[in-house]
Amino acid sequence: MTDVITGLGPRWEAQVATSLERVPGVVIARRCADVAELLSVAEAGVGQVAVVSHDLRGLDLDVVARLHAEGLRVIGLHPADDEPAQKRLRQLSVRTLLPLDTAVGDLAGAFEPDRQDGSGARGFDPELPASGSSGSPGSSGSPSSPGSPSSPGSPSRQPWPGNESVGQTGARNGRPTNAADHPGAKGGDGDVDAGWTGWRPRGDDPEAGGSARSTDGADPDGRDGGSVDPSGRADLVPERGRIVAVWGPTGAPGRTTIATTLAAEVASRGAEVLLLDADTYGGCIAQTLGLLDEAPGIAAACRAAEQGGLDVPALSGLAPVVLPGLRVLTGLPKAERWPEVRAAALERVLELSRSLVSLVVVDCGFCLEDDVELSYDTAAPRRNEATLTSLAAADTVVAVGGADPVALQRFVRGLQELGTVPSPQPIPVVNRVRSASIGSRPEARITASLQRFAGLEEVRFVPDDPAAVDAAVLAGRSVVEQAPESPVRSAVGDLASVVAPWTAPAARRPRSQGLRGLRALSRR
Repeated sequence: MTDVITGLGPRWEAQVATSLERVPGVVIARRCADVAELLSVAEAGVGQVAVVSHDLRGLDLDVVARLHAEGLRVIGLHPADDEPAQKRLRQLSVRTLLPLDTAVGDLAGAFEPDRQDGSGARGFDPELPASGSSGSPGSSGSPSSPGSPSSPGSPSRQPWPGNESVGQTGARNGRPTNAADHPGAKGGDGDVDAGWTGWRPRGDDPEAGGSARSTDGADPDGRDGGSVDPSGRADLVPERGRIVAVWGPTGAPGRTTIATTLAAEVASRGAEVLLLDADTYGGCIAQTLGLLDEAPGIAAACRAAEQGGLDVPALSGLAPVVLPGLRVLTGLPKAERWPEVRAAALERVLELSRSLVSLVVVDCGFCLEDDVELSYDTAAPRRNEATLTSLAAADTVVAVGGADPVALQRFVRGLQELGTVPSPQPIPVVNRVRSASIGSRPEARITASLQRFAGLEEVRFVPDDPAAVDAAVLAGRSVVEQAPESPVRSAVGDLASVVAPWTAPAARRPRSQGLRGLRALSRR
């Protein structure tokens, strides 16, 4: 016997209730008048399946996520020929869809547990993209159909329909963004696996999804940058976009500087990158890159995702191109607007970002406290859920700490706290390394300290170059644009070769040889 709770619009309630009563083995446990009653009944443990209509007032992504969290399977009903209603339900993560005028026999099939995937619904298609457009899977665990754009065997990455804004260019600081001069990338070394022990696994392999994606397909904006492989290492190009979360403890260790430089560096190598500001305490990517913070960004994307109106083309319109290959989704202009970034909506934004670009760099907030435990209402918004959601969805985490005694102490304690939340094992990076704050041979001293107190066997360092970083912030540009020869750019370039190995140059000629060649030409 299957207990069903319903949340239907007044137009359909009598019709659907009559049909459900004729289905063998199905009992209507509660007919809910609105979303509030539907959620309260679900949280009381009533029902196994929730049947909702497309026009139920207040139905959004958060409501569906809360129903799923209570263990209910959600079935969405829509008019037979209403494609916008079907698309909205899919974008709300309702995976089982049935027309409102379906026969009783077909309706009974939706409750039969006869599918291998455990969904138990004949109207459910696990291969159906949730956004209603090609190349945008509904969830990270959804299998891909053979020959689809996301299939490992597909010949190319197909563009999505109606994506007119992908090739857009804007203006920043009075200059066109497509006129930026990008110097050649500085390569890096092999992959690094920090020796952090006792790390809480995220539940899946962070290297999963790294199957080869062909690079000879056309990019949606007419360039060859979407899946460019300048190193020729096609076996390393991921099939789906990868997410890199840049996190660091309190005290401004330089998370935004590392995130913006990393994103600009990978973009300068020909890859498509999205830089996303998910810091709900003090996001500043817009100011750092000279963008208007009043422009729609992550708040608008999350609102659209909540209402089922976000797909890949819509996301591309909210994340303008500020440099060739680099898109930016700006953060909250005011910290008090943090309730607008909900976990379910941000998960949807991150999932669609994987279909938009090959690498997503997320600038996270510092606080990892699961503040829902401090609230009596467990359904209340959480200030830190944007950071926790980004870390849980990330394929790679870059943990940034400062290079002074206070910052190092915070870094050690922060790494211990990071190990208690679902996230991949981090790549530790110590920023602003200088002998004035730590003594002679600062790298050796920091390595010994982190090995002793945090168990880290290998650490990456970014030297202190305040002149280059200050000039970049003043100009509203990335360090890659403003100071291409800065040691900061070189160190972050090595990091970029680790987090995005398919963009690493195959070989780099020593700088001394290049200088000798220039001198020889000058003598002629």
